[in-house]
Amino acid sequence: MKPVLLLLALCALLAAISESSANDGSGRYGLNALQFRIGADTYAELRKAPEKAASRANPLENDPDALAAGRLLFENHCAECHGADAKGGRKGPSLRVPDVRAATPGTLFWLLTNGVVRKKMPAWSKLPEPQRWQLVRFLKSAGVPPAAPAESLLKP
Repeated sequence: MKPVLLLLALCALLAAISESSANDGSGRYGLNALQFRIGADTYAELRKAPEKAASRANPLENDPDALAAGRLLFENHCAECHGADAKGGRKGPSLRVPDVRAATPGTLFWLLTNGVVRKKMPAWSKLPEPQRWQLVRFLKSAGVPPAAPAESLLKP
């Protein structure tokens, strides 16, 4: 039960991060009224990771099993807030935006571990470290494709 709670907290944290810096008010990420409200600081937490944490490498980077496990963890615990396709939902922002794609594995791990309580993203520090790295592996993989360019979102 505790890992489930930790994963939920991780998803909430990523949602908060995504919310804080993804949207500049232009709606360029294709948000609609049913999706998480993005503000100018949605992804700002990503820039707050200490250098020591941000420079950490994912020990599971080349482990194909970690990618599959991360996908399952995301589907079971993060998709509720961030959407099954990680494009964002009612509770959490998109994880497909350039801010998240550009974040180092260590930064994402730090964020998952510490959460963003003021944005309702819980800390996932009780989730075993390998599972947090598996989530990072999935988020940094092709499993979470980048956001569509703004031009394509405006076309019918």
